[in-house]
Amino acid sequence: MNLESSLEILNRQRTELWRQLNALGDFRQGTLASQYRKCGKPGCHCAEDGDVGHGPRWVVTRSVGRKTRSQSIPAAAVEATQAEVAEYHRFRALTRELTEVSSRICEERLKHGAPETPEKRGRWSKRSKPRRSRN
Repeated sequence: MNLESSLEILNRQRTELWRQLNALGDFRQGTLASQYRKCGKPGCHCAEDGDVGHGPRWVVTRSVGRKTRSQSIPAAAVEATQAEVAEYHRFRALTRELTEVSSRICEERLKHGAPETPEKRGRWSKRSKPRRSRN
């Protein structure tokens, strides 16, 4: 395959990935999980063997820096939060794919001795004379 056709294919793929990224809705990083807890009162149903406890309590957990952050989610917002987390995973997959396609475009251009990007051709020309120092 020649440079033009392979670059055209890769550029179409890149354009399609940008379109998909642009169409993403709101997203939320993290993991949504339900939690159950035992209150510790001896007469409560949760104190019985085999009882899961009180709940579910919904929590989104994510890593920020080196710390884990958790946020409680109301039961009414669980479905929307699941969709937001799924959209985040879609965002991550698209950006990985975009990175791969962009790297392949750069490799093709290097392999065939083409300029790095067509937009930058001629933007920075080499100086015909070196600059003189101001000593």
